[in-house]
Amino acid sequence: MRPEILFPLYAPVTSLKGVGPRVAPLLERLAGPIVRDVLFLRLHSIVLRTPAVLSAALDGQIMTFEVTVEAHERPRSNAQPWRMRVSDPTGYMTLVFFGRFGDGLEKRHPVGAKRIISGKVEDQKFGRQMVHPDYMVEPGKADEIPELEPIYPATEGLPARRVRTFVLEALERAPELPEWQDAAWLARERFPAWRAALARLHAPEGEADLSPLAPHMRRLAFDELLAHQLAMAQRRAERRREPGARIEASRTADDIRADLPFAFTGAQERALADIRRDLVAGERMSRLIQGDVGSGKTVVAMCAMADVAAGGGQAALMAPTEILARQHYETIAAPLSDHGIGVILLTGRDKGAARAEKLRALASGAVQVAVGTHALFQDDVAFHRLQMAVIDEQHRFGVAERQRLQAKGEAVHLLAMSATPIPRTLELTVFGDLDVSRIDEKPPGRTPVATRAVPSARIEEVEARLREAVAGGAQAFWICPLVSESEIIDLKAAEVRAAELRERIGPGVGLVHGKMTPQAKDAVMADFADGKLTVLVATTVVEVGVNVPNATIMVIEHSERFGLAQLHQLRGRVGRGRRESACVLLYDAPLSETAQKRLDILRRTDDGFLIAETDLELRGGGDALGLRQSGFPAYVFVDPIVHRDLIAAAGDDARMIMDRDPALASPRGQALQVLQELFDWKANMALKTAG
Repeated sequence: MRPEILFPLYAPVTSLKGVGPRVAPLLERLAGPIVRDVLFLRLHSIVLRTPAVLSAALDGQIMTFEVTVEAHERPRSNAQPWRMRVSDPTGYMTLVFFGRFGDGLEKRHPVGAKRIISGKVEDQKFGRQMVHPDYMVEPGKADEIPELEPIYPATEGLPARRVRTFVLEALERAPELPEWQDAAWLARERFPAWRAALARLHAPEGEADLSPLAPHMRRLAFDELLAHQLAMAQRRAERRREPGARIEASRTADDIRADLPFAFTGAQERALADIRRDLVAGERMSRLIQGDVGSGKTVVAMCAMADVAAGGGQAALMAPTEILARQHYETIAAPLSDHGIGVILLTGRDKGAARAEKLRALASGAVQVAVGTHALFQDDVAFHRLQMAVIDEQHRFGVAERQRLQAKGEAVHLLAMSATPIPRTLELTVFGDLDVSRIDEKPPGRTPVATRAVPSARIEEVEARLREAVAGGAQAFWICPLVSESEIIDLKAAEVRAAELRERIGPGVGLVHGKMTPQAKDAVMADFADGKLTVLVATTVVEVGVNVPNATIMVIEHSERFGLAQLHQLRGRVGRGRRESACVLLYDAPLSETAQKRLDILRRTDDGFLIAETDLELRGGGDALGLRQSGFPAYVFVDPIVHRDLIAAAGDDARMIMDRDPALASPRGQALQVLQELFDWKANMALKTAG
């Protein structure tokens, strides 16, 4: 139950003065439906209104002047603006007003009146002007013009200044809350109290107060991180209390491994040992295998599924797309079947009698392993004894989808897989409620991809080399990124590129783009995988995990526009066989210093984890690594890159709290319950990423 002290913050925005039926939807769109959301609305900038004389006016600057009204210039037609000429002892300026202001302006600001004006200065060919001054007041009311004005997000019909009045009212309603932070930590970091931090957020004293490194910003970020980490620690503890089936390591899995044409890397050995330790413990497993593209995650999962099958249970492997599900099926079906483990592939394409037969085999236990897409958790799919769910690219599924699959059995063990390398410093924010195993070694025999950066001016050379390679039996990806603001223009550019490549190379050039249906995309990808197409032009990032061993060339246009991790993921589409592979990074010169470093690190290494860490350093803020697409939490105050030192501290604090006070019954524990309610990070919501 929500603590009474938070009731004012959980009131609807309509309880704020002036928020009626017209304003409420606009404010909800900007902030959210409750007063707390308005309180947490961050300003995006501040305006410093510099007092000056007209001779010192600077184009593009927001400035404040004391002037005398010299003349009013009436418009000749309704389409023209009303102009007002003003002066001070050093010069003149024209004030410009659009709309039907005329008579009112002349009455309020007659010729000869002294006024203080503030707004953006513009130098035009007809002279210096200010369009619609932000303020125009009598000298006695100068204090109405703030020297430093916080600017909030705005929307049509709700200007930033009006938003500020709502924020300030929300701040008035914010109660003093019990301190949930450790006293020694507060003193060490010199953090202000929670309410004082919010007050400073909304009344900055200069540009430095907007920095995520300002003490009040770090305080609010740490509060949010602690609420999240504590929820994940609670969920992790809760899961561990759930009894899970004890599954022993099996001779069957070891025999399957012995038959493989390669030996496990040390990292694969460690990952399998981690999983087996979890499975035999009698607690429900929740583990993530994080490994680079092609590092061998699927075969590790296959051995774990063999252990489950050998013990009389069933396992399901779910992938986000049909093409990935089919690929997983082709990888594991033969090795498992050779040792008497039945495997089926279940996708949306299965219909009629064939589907019914697969469902019967699952329900009876005749089949021990099911590989598939969303089709696995449909209502009519029943398992005989589902004991483990393996979820590939787990961030691509919603929480409800993951839980629907796990609900097909009792206390089902969860094994998630991700090929998006996430730096260790950020791992806790995404996977804090999972045990993580890293596969950070490449299998032997993989040929490194030769990576070259080439200016776009040499594109014809690249096309000529590509024609030779295709004639020699190679296949290639050609990536056209989203460059313009318009999807239509981007699609047109990709269509033009595909048509041009067909002219130069031949008819076997396919195209996939974001406007296609998933089925149509899958069909083109399948043709490429089957060798019916020699070159695949794509406007979207090619599916993580799509395996076309014969594809040995990757060309990426406008490579300087991609993040390092994205470039690494794309490069991982090639070099999957034993043939030499190449990645050509086409760029528009001149390159910025950061873009140059990005391309340099790609040329030097293919270690996804090292690349992810470097990407983090180069970006220094914002949505590094495309993390919004990687199951990353939607934080309010946290910048995961700038605040990464706080992530580890919050994780340590959360674990210590769970060790000492798991019921949150102490005075600090009760304050922490208020914190969790404040941010809505509670144990039952913690698995926004893990399922």
